[in-house]
Amino acid sequence: MNNTQERIALFIDGANLYATAKSLGFDIDYRKMLKEYHSRGYLVRAFYYTALVEDQEYSSIRPLIDWLDYNGYAVVTKPTKEFVDSTGRRKVKGNMDIELAIDAMELADHISHMILFSGDGDFRSLVEAMQRKGVRVSVVSTISTQPPMVADELRRQADEFVDLVTLQSKIGRDPSERAVRSQAGGNFPAGPGSTRQPAQHGFAGQTPGFMTASQSSQPDDQ
Repeated sequence: MNNTQERIALFIDGANLYATAKSLGFDIDYRKMLKEYHSRGYLVRAFYYTALVEDQEYSSIRPLIDWLDYNGYAVVTKPTKEFVDSTGRRKVKGNMDIELAIDAMELADHISHMILFSGDGDFRSLVEAMQRKGVRVSVVSTISTQPPMVADELRRQADEFVDLVTLQSKIGRDPSERAVRSQAGGNFPAGPGSTRQPAQHGFAGQTPGFMTASQSSQPDDQ
C-alpha cells in the first residue's frame, strides 16, 4: 500500500449502475472494478446495495450477489415491498438510499474519497454532508444517453463527475466473455456449487489476484 495515496470507499447503487451500464451497451466486470480502484489508493471498503424479492424460488441476481459477497465486496440487501398504488396496480419498492447514506456517514471519518456509483438525485444531500466532513466525492453515472442517467443536482454537487462510458475499458466486461460462456452452457460459474473461499469482507489489501480460475469468474450481472 502506498501511504501517500488517498483512502477510498466505493458505494454502488446496484440497480442504478446496472441500468446505466446497460444503457451504454456494456456489462460491469466487478473483479476489474476492485482491481482498478485498488490501484488508485487504499481501498477501505467496496459496498454494493440491492433489494431482493423474497419468496422467489430462483432470483436471477442471486449468483452475482453470492460472487460479490465472496470476492471482496460488502453486500447490503433488503427485501422488496409490494404495494398497490392509487390506480390499483401492484408495484414493487426496493429503495436502498437510507442504508447507503448511513454507511457513508459512519465511514466518513475513515476515508478521504467517496466514489458513488449512482445518478439518483436523492443522494445530493448525502454528498453535501460528506463534503462538510472533508470527504471528496466523485459521482459515476452518464450524460452520454438521452435523457442523461444522472440527476443534474447530483452532478453539480459532486466534486468530480465521471461518465461511466470513460471507464468502460477499465471496468467493463469483455463482450467475448459472455459469448464464450454462453456457448459453454455456464452463465453462472461462481454461483451455488462452486468451490470458493470467503474473502475478508470488503477491505483493501485483498485483491482478486489470488483466486482460482473458477473463483475469478463473475456471473452475469442482472
